[in-house]
Amino acid sequence: MSEDARKVVARNRKARHEYEILETVEAGMELRGPEVKSLRDGAMAFQDSFARVDGREVWLHSLHISPYEQANRFNEDPVRPRRLLLHRNQIRELAVQTEEKGLTLVPLEIYFRGGYAKVLLAVGRGKKLHDKRESLKRKQQEREAERAMGEYS
Repeated sequence: MSEDARKVVARNRKARHEYEILETVEAGMELRGPEVKSLRDGAMAFQDSFARVDGREVWLHSLHISPYEQANRFNEDPVRPRRLLLHRNQIRELAVQTEEKGLTLVPLEIYFRGGYAKVLLAVGRGKKLHDKRESLKRKQQEREAERAMGEYS
């Protein structure tokens, strides 16, 4: 397996539907032992998770990582805030972007790369209902066009 190979644990499919993605950034996650094993098993859920810049740190909130069965007393709170590891200039840039009205940090994917747990964060603007309908119509039209092109080739 090469250094750039990624083993995707989970994708936040709902995020692309709910948010217009403007920019993405990769961040490391500060995890404790049993949490890593749970992630490797894929025992996690995004449910309304988001990231927030607090001073000079970025924290991931509401990400549910299920307790690891064999760790018993060493398990952590499943929804505790987890610190994200970014460079100082990246944190500054994210802070400036999220101060703008309507922008938020949303996790898109969690994966392992080079043995380290990573999260793909997106700066996104929440979509209105009519925007969601429009993007669904556009996807449907693209699908129909692909199908039609497939029939004629």
